[in-house]
Amino acid sequence: MPLLHDDRLFPADPTTRSIAQRLFATVRDLPIVSPHGHTQAGWFATNDAFPDPSKLFIQPDHYVHRMLYSQGVKLEDLEIGKAVIENPRKVWKIFADHYYLFRGTPSRLWLDYAFQEQFGLTERLSSKTADLYYDTIAEKLQTPEFRPRALFESFKIDVLATTDSAIDPLTDIQTLRKGDWKRRIVPTFRPDSVVDPEFAGFRENIAKLGEITGENTETWEGYLNALRNRRAFFKSLGATATDHGHPTARTADLDPEECAQLFDVILSGEADEDDEEVFRAQMLTEMARMSVEDGLVMQIHPGSMRNHNQILFEKFGRDMGADIPTATDYVHALQPMLDLFGNEANLTVILFTLDETAFSRELAPLAGHYPALRLGPPWWFHDSPEGMMRFRETATETAGFYNTVGFNDDTRAFLSIPARHDVARRIDCAFLARLVAEHRIEEDEAFELAQDLTVNLVKKAYRL
Repeated sequence: MPLLHDDRLFPADPTTRSIAQRLFATVRDLPIVSPHGHTQAGWFATNDAFPDPSKLFIQPDHYVHRMLYSQGVKLEDLEIGKAVIENPRKVWKIFADHYYLFRGTPSRLWLDYAFQEQFGLTERLSSKTADLYYDTIAEKLQTPEFRPRALFESFKIDVLATTDSAIDPLTDIQTLRKGDWKRRIVPTFRPDSVVDPEFAGFRENIAKLGEITGENTETWEGYLNALRNRRAFFKSLGATATDHGHPTARTADLDPEECAQLFDVILSGEADEDDEEVFRAQMLTEMARMSVEDGLVMQIHPGSMRNHNQILFEKFGRDMGADIPTATDYVHALQPMLDLFGNEANLTVILFTLDETAFSRELAPLAGHYPALRLGPPWWFHDSPEGMMRFRETATETAGFYNTVGFNDDTRAFLSIPARHDVARRIDCAFLARLVAEHRIEEDEAFELAQDLTVNLVKKAYRL
């Protein structure tokens, strides 16, 4: 018996389910466009085998270890943070013993998809089947078919975007460009480390930005020129987008003299919290200005209180699953930037949220009006069947379908990419099927929309 039913996530009503099945059949095997995520270009540059099942499934996936940690599993026992897992089978056994914790979660859908579709496993993971799983996966990881490049091709990935620091030399991307394997892996410009004064090593990062660009980053003008330089470098290697993980969506419109004065305060190390927030706000506006100039699509991912668990942060660093959503204002926060650039037809700003209450109240009305704005898909905690359906229900009535940008998987776990896209395609087909069954759109329109939501909108929005 398979781990997953072929009609999973489709409506229970037979008539609506039949429509969803027909729609899904037309998009099920379409190529994957992955315009935003956190996989590593180095995997494909070296094409080395993934070392073991624990390194592949557990260590990079904070959805997995945050759930285990919430139930008392120590991150030390999972060997989180280690470059090489010393006891991978022991780590896997801990995961298998606690697999029941993932019942009803999207992680369970993603993991079961990988286990079934990629490794041919049909018995549910548990303490009893832990060794079977480990041995099966470990054996296959040593075969040529499971090298990163071969998986990239078997997943039918058309384009894959990584997310990279503004001061990253992009060595692996350059290696791929010079090599014989010509698949499309592109960087994304993430300037948080040099625009957020609270980022660890901020002033050192600013100095490094100056070193690698030859600009004087101790001045406001030189700092902006250095950022333009790096954006051009990223673009030369295929980047089509930027990404901004600010605590809020706040923007600002200071005059150049005020900007220069604020920048001096920030570099002095004497800035207070208000100064830092205004600086981040101004930098979102500056990034939008640069996107008008160079055409890079701008993604804003606000509203996460990062590293909420201070003890965990001090011990293991960032991205340990302790980031918590916060309420987020968009209407007032984005006003300064939108006053300047909201009507620019050649600018695309993709807005994400962890505050679902903002979709119908703020985000859909904003995207349904400003030519520059589009809505990103449900993100992080809401990247789930229920979250995706709530998004379609709350955003479509005001913004329509064509002010959204398809789906992106936003994952660090490479093998979850096809699973996540499978879920998104099924949910979109289920939603469209309901509209057809309720005579709100015609079936031919639903077939067109299924193609658009799967491939066409994402390619258009991200200029791919």
